[in-house]
Parts: sequence; structure tokens; C-alpha cells
Amino acid sequence: MSTVADKQTMDFQAEARQLLDLMIHSLYSNKEIFLRELVSNASDACDTLRFEALGKPDLYGDDPDFRIRITFDPEKHTITVSDNGIGMSKEDAVAHLGTIAKSGTQEFLKSLTGDQAKDVRLIGQFGVGFYSSFIVADKVTVVSRKAADSADQGVVWKSDGKGTYSVESVTRPTRGTDVTLHLKKDEKEFLDPYRLRHIIHTYADHIAFPVEMQFEEKDKKDEWETVNRASALWQRPKSEIKDEEYKEFYKHVAHDFEEPLAWLHNRVEGKQSYTTLLYIPGRAPFDLWDRDHPHGLKLYVKRVFIMDDAKHLMPAYLRFVRGLVDSDDLPLNVSRELLQQNKLINSIRSASVKRILNALAKMADKEPEKYATVWTQFGKVIKEGPGEDTVNRDRILKLLRFSSTNSDEQTVSLADYLARMKKDQKYIYYLTSDSLNAAKNSSYLGLFRGKDIEVLLLYDRVDEWMMSHIEEYQDKKFKSIAKGELDLDDLIDEDEQKAREKLASQHTGLVERIKTALNGKIKDVRVSHRLTDAPSCVVLEDHDMSMHLQRMFKSAGHEVPLGKPVLEINIEHPLVLRMEEETDEDRFVDWSQLLLDQAILSEGGELDDPADYVKRLNSLLVDLSDAGSGGRIIVD
Repeated sequence: MSTVADKQTMDFQAEARQLLDLMIHSLYSNKEIFLRELVSNASDACDTLRFEALGKPDLYGDDPDFRIRITFDPEKHTITVSDNGIGMSKEDAVAHLGTIAKSGTQEFLKSLTGDQAKDVRLIGQFGVGFYSSFIVADKVTVVSRKAADSADQGVVWKSDGKGTYSVESVTRPTRGTDVTLHLKKDEKEFLDPYRLRHIIHTYADHIAFPVEMQFEEKDKKDEWETVNRASALWQRPKSEIKDEEYKEFYKHVAHDFEEPLAWLHNRVEGKQSYTTLLYIPGRAPFDLWDRDHPHGLKLYVKRVFIMDDAKHLMPAYLRFVRGLVDSDDLPLNVSRELLQQNKLINSIRSASVKRILNALAKMADKEPEKYATVWTQFGKVIKEGPGEDTVNRDRILKLLRFSSTNSDEQTVSLADYLARMKKDQKYIYYLTSDSLNAAKNSSYLGLFRGKDIEVLLLYDRVDEWMMSHIEEYQDKKFKSIAKGELDLDDLIDEDEQKAREKLASQHTGLVERIKTALNGKIKDVRVSHRLTDAPSCVVLEDHDMSMHLQRMFKSAGHEVPLGKPVLEINIEHPLVLRMEEETDEDRFVDWSQLLLDQAILSEGGELDDPADYVKRLNSLLVDLSDAGSGGRIIVD
């Protein structure tokens, strides 16, 4: 290997330096993980070249057989992991080795807790497994050449993990990558061949490429021995695969350090032949909400890796699912464009989705604590399902969990709600808000709490969109308690209804005065049947956007259609009764506007002129003080 004089020394980004320091000094208690990560990366490099070579067979050159080799040198105190995969150019080395996890790094750093040893599981989620090398090494050297590049286009990357790295061009006769770890003085255990073989058996038995080491016998020093099984785990009979093997393969395919919650291994034969191995993770990755990022399943054709593809193999609302599909019937040169129109892919996707949903339903029924973990980590994503997957909507609805006026925790299923419904109750009542606390304290809940009628409390950003795609569940329609007029037949008896109607008829004059005072700002004013403590609330039409959602859209710079709300007043509230006595029309207008503004604010809306609201409120308070009123006015 000869070096061309173009060496450059570069700084890691600031976040990368912090991350390396944490990894080297704090995070790993299980140091042997570094070898699993390097072998996994080498396997990915071989997979990538095998796919690229489908259309460019010349990339193989005279070396068509893939392998991963591990060598060690006790005298130099080094371990080297080599592969003959796709390799890297100089630009690749800077992009992949000089920048750690890019935007994810900062989130990773924020997520660390005081007990950093527990946070090892986060590393795999941020694509930084290569840097685990620095846990056992005080220097790492990477020598690589990309397939199809000329011999003089190799690259050597070096770093001591302390803030800088260097890259320079080298002459390298073969494609692939060598990663050499210069071990720290106290890491001699990794120079023991039996220790290395044990690690490979533990973590790399499932790798589909041979992992080789040299024989220890003197007369066989130049011969190589395959240490792992070197066969595709998913092609083996389920009865022959141990749980630990499934778990280790998940860590490889998902680049995760934590074990999966469950897995589904299926072989389909007949007109269509394919194998699926699907995993449900135990923790959400940092990029779960990046819908455009490739997620989830890998596609293989006859054991040949083809592509990562979530769009065609698994819907977006199940993008947390990891694993693979291996088809015997697709052509090896299948493209993404062909996948879009392929009936086999549609069939595989449909069957895989049903398997996952059925597995989740079974988990929710038989292992509720485990399902609670799924819901905590992925519930907001699953909520996208009813709007995206009409075929499986009923299955998805059974998986949904909510908070309610009966429970602060998101543990209430729709089946639970139906089981607790009042005998003559017509609707499944719900309320959307921007937080659980705001929902629990909403003025809309007054009547429902008084009648002991359970209301689902929805406060995730996706909830309002989700509810726009759900009309009913098991013949019970959903009804927002903050929209439209309430059908009170299932809430109050006939005598109470007549009493409320009589009370409203006695105050028609006040209603008309408020309507005149707020002319142009509201659609109507009416006496409320839903309020018990608050003086007023705003009610939207059934299909209008909620107040808090309007605020979110405005803050994001979106145009929001301006629909006029209905103002409902609580005729028994002291503030409203005080207004009925007001003779000064200007003051009456101020009181009316105050009722409207307070109602908008209490439900998460946004005032057009907050300063005007404060000025009006202060003026009214000063007037009351000057009048020396001894009466107590409650503003809720």
C-alpha cells in the first residue's frame, strides 16, 4: 500500500466529539459489542455490492465470493475486520465516518440520563455502531476502495477518537474495507482467538456471509476456517432456531441494541412462495416521525438483498416494524417502479399487515403489559392507520387506546368504553385538546361529569385528523362534545329537559342582546345545556377544525378557514346574571366580548388581539372596583 501526498486532517462536528467521549468513557458495559457492529457493517457492505452487481456484474471483478475475515496481531496489539464488499471512496469515508448520525446526534445527547449505562440501547438507533470501536481501541484505521474504482483511488481514514480524523488517498489493489483497531493496553482479552470465536458464535451466526478466521495450528496458518453458520437465518426451519438467535438477528437487521418485543416468522408456499420475518421493536427510533425516511422491511429475492423499502412492503402507520421479506417469485432485477405495480408485492404486503395487526391484538389481549409498551412507543403512529388503511380499519380501531374521564392513562380501549356505556347512551363521546391537563379541565365536560358519562380525552396532534376518518365503532357513532348541538335524549330525562327549555325561554332577551353585541363575530348565541361551572363556551360545527388545531396551523404559517363559532352561555353563572343587569350598552358589549374571548382561550384557541382582551378585562375590573360592589363575581 503506497500513499499519495494528499493527506487532510479534519475536525469531527462538536456533537460527535461529545458523543465519542461518552461512548469511550461511560456507555458500554458490554465491550464485545464492537465486534458485532463491525461484522454487521461488513455484512451490509457485501449485501450492497451483491445488489449493485445485479445490473453491473463487472463489479465482482475476479472475486465473486463474499467473505468477512477477522485477524489479530498480539505483537502489534491489533484486530482487523476485513470484507470484500462495496467499499468506500474518499468522499464516502468523510461522509460516513466523519459525521456521526447527523441530525440524530443532538437528540441522542439530549436523551442520555444520569444512568448512562442503561442508554447503550440508544446507540444502535442513531447509526453510530462503528464508533463503538473506540471503547476498546485508542486508534482506528480504515483502509478501503470502492468497487469499480481504480487501484490508486483507495482511501485511508485514521482517528484516535479525540476530536480529529485524517483522510488520504492510497493505492489498494482490491476492493473492500479493512478496519484495524489498535487496542488499548488493558484490552488483551480480545487478542485471544477462543474469545473472538465465542463472540462470533454469539453475535454473528446468523450473518449470511462466511466469517472467517485463520487456523491456529502452525501447519495451517495460511488456511481460513468459517466460524459462523453463514446461512440465512430466515430460511431455516423455525423449530431449529433458538429465541436468542431470533433476538440477535433482530439487532443485526434493525441496528438496535435492545431486544424485540415479538417476532413473526412465516413461510408461504403455493402459487406464491415467500418468507417473512417481522419484528415488533421495544423502543421507537429517533426518526420515527420522519415519514420520508426509509423504514422497516428489507426485500430479498432468493436470498439476494434488493432494497430497503417501507412504502411497498409495509404501510406508513406500521413503519416501526422491522424485518425482511424474501421472495422466490420476483425477478432479481426488480426495480422500485415495478414494485408499485406488482400484484405479488401487494399480496405480501396485505398478508404481512394482517399478521402484524393480529399479533398486536393477541398481545393486547394476552399480554397487556407488553402491549402497553407498544402503545407508549408507537401509539401515535398507529393512530395514522384509520385514515390510511380502510381495509383494516376495524382491526386498527381495536388496537387504539385512550385516556378518558375514567382514566388518565392511555389504557381505555373502545371495547372498554362500550362495556361501561349507559343503557340508553347513543354515542361514543370524545373531546380533543392540546394536552391531557387541558382536556381534563375543559368546560365542555360539566354536564357529562354530572351525569357520570365517560368521555374519551384525545390530546395527541394526530387525534383530530384520525377522528375525521372514524364515524362509528360497532354501530355506535362518535360524537365530539365540543362540536354541534347535543342530542340530550340519552343524557337527561324529560322533566329536566323541560326545565332547561323553560329557563332558556326566560332569558331570550339576554341572548338577543349578546348576539347584537357580538354581531359579525359569531354564528349564533344560545343557552348552553352542557355547561355547569363555566360562564360560556364556543361550539363549532361537526366538521370544523378545533380551536387548538387552528392555533397549531396558524403557528405553522398555514391559512386557516375562518368559520364563525356558536357562543353558548351558562344562564345560571353569576357573571352572566350580572350581565343581565347591565344598563350601559358599551359595558355590555365589553362583557359580551369577554365571554367570547374567555371561551376561545379556555379551549386552546388564539385571540386576534390579546392586548385588547387584557385592556378590556382590566377596564371592567377597575369599574367593578370603583363601583364598590360587594357582590362576588366568579370568572371561570
